[in-house]
Amino acid sequence: MYFTDRGIEELTARRGEEEVSFAWLAEQFSIFVDLNPEFEVPVERLATWLARLDDDDE
Repeated sequence: MYFTDRGIEELTARRGEEEVSFAWLAEQFSIFVDLNPEFEVPVERLATWLARLDDDDE
């Protein structure tokens, strides 16, 4: 189990029944990076990965 699994499990437990748009998620990413600029690269990588999930190139 990775350390991040705990955060993912908490997210699922607290908000697993909610539905959100990608526009809302992108806004939350932007707010998070504004508050925590040291996480800019990992958030960028996650956002890019999510954006390209359906690409056939991979």
